[in-house]
Amino acid sequence: MNPLQIGNLRANLPIIQGGMGVAISLSGLASAVANAGGIGIISAVAIGMTEPDYMKNYREANKRALRKEIRKARSLTNGILGVNLMVAVTDYEELFTVALEEKIDVIILGAGLPLHLPQYIHDKGIENIHTKFIPKVSSAKAARVIFSYWAKNYNYIPDAVVVEGPMAGGHLGFKRDELDNELVPLSQLVEETVHELSVFEEDFEKEIPVIAGGGVYSGKDIYDIMHAGAKGVKMGTRFVPTNECDASKKFKETYVNCSEEDITILKSPVGLPGRAINNSFVEKISSGETEPFKCYWKCLKSCDSKNAPYCIAQALYNAANGNLDKGFAFAGSKAYLTKSIQPVKQVVMELKIEYYKAKFREYLKNILNERFVTGNIQIPNIIPVLDIKKV
Repeated sequence: MNPLQIGNLRANLPIIQGGMGVAISLSGLASAVANAGGIGIISAVAIGMTEPDYMKNYREANKRALRKEIRKARSLTNGILGVNLMVAVTDYEELFTVALEEKIDVIILGAGLPLHLPQYIHDKGIENIHTKFIPKVSSAKAARVIFSYWAKNYNYIPDAVVVEGPMAGGHLGFKRDELDNELVPLSQLVEETVHELSVFEEDFEKEIPVIAGGGVYSGKDIYDIMHAGAKGVKMGTRFVPTNECDASKKFKETYVNCSEEDITILKSPVGLPGRAINNSFVEKISSGETEPFKCYWKCLKSCDSKNAPYCIAQALYNAANGNLDKGFAFAGSKAYLTKSIQPVKQVVMELKIEYYKAKFREYLKNILNERFVTGNIQIPNIIPVLDIKKV
């Protein structure tokens, strides 16, 4: 695989691990992926729920927990680390500031358009930033809006972009009817985004890597989507059932034990569809029942807590801790392919082998097609011996 180059950051493994909350991807998983050569991501959403005083000092707990997890991850790896921030959370700017203060390598900005981020940095007087900013979008149009606004108003553009398709896990940037009809292929979204950003690459004389996410599970998936123009991939589901993932063993086992029919779309209290693994809690809320709760603060700007049937942050935190009777596991469309809980190193090894197998098949097909067209159909002696240790 070619390395993923984002400005002066070089990830030898072109994989950004998904930032999964609540409390799924923290320092344990992020550092393991970074040590494997990829970019490890800490999810900042409701991260303070891991602190004992969250319900009373939610803002301070969130900032404290994020700082703690970043520093812990730094103590475990010299690799590239990032933070996943939801623009839609109430304390987005505070968490953003913490990430910058801790000199995080990458910040991924999802669940909203971070149009005014450069202005916030300027107003705060934050200088000497080495952090790379990567918005996450669900369409080429959304990417164009962000890049155009930054270019016009700040003479500055993001360092890369993540395009997440409709097969992703968790909250999705698509309407429910779009998910019920024929899905837009991720390859199409990547090609459209690469085309849209080409003008900004020319104007600012810099490469803007397009990173693909949503339904990317195997090494073959990586190979295929890179042929569509992606420079790297974002993978979450494949890294959940790993020893280093920060969620409980029971949470990981929901991936191991689920079938394709168990992967479902639910309506989130924040107004977005989400992909999750079906269980008794999902069936309960889908049937119209509620899970009463007290909202101590409005953690998500779009959440109608007074009318919400349940608190999604609490449900996700419950699940992360193994209490699946009071929560559920978000998961990508291919979670059912999970067979066991493995070390991150083994997952990365399998991804590399799958990638090289796909690459070799394509190479062999092209050679045979060329021989067939020219009339020479002798099979050449081109089968390489893969050194698995080096792979």
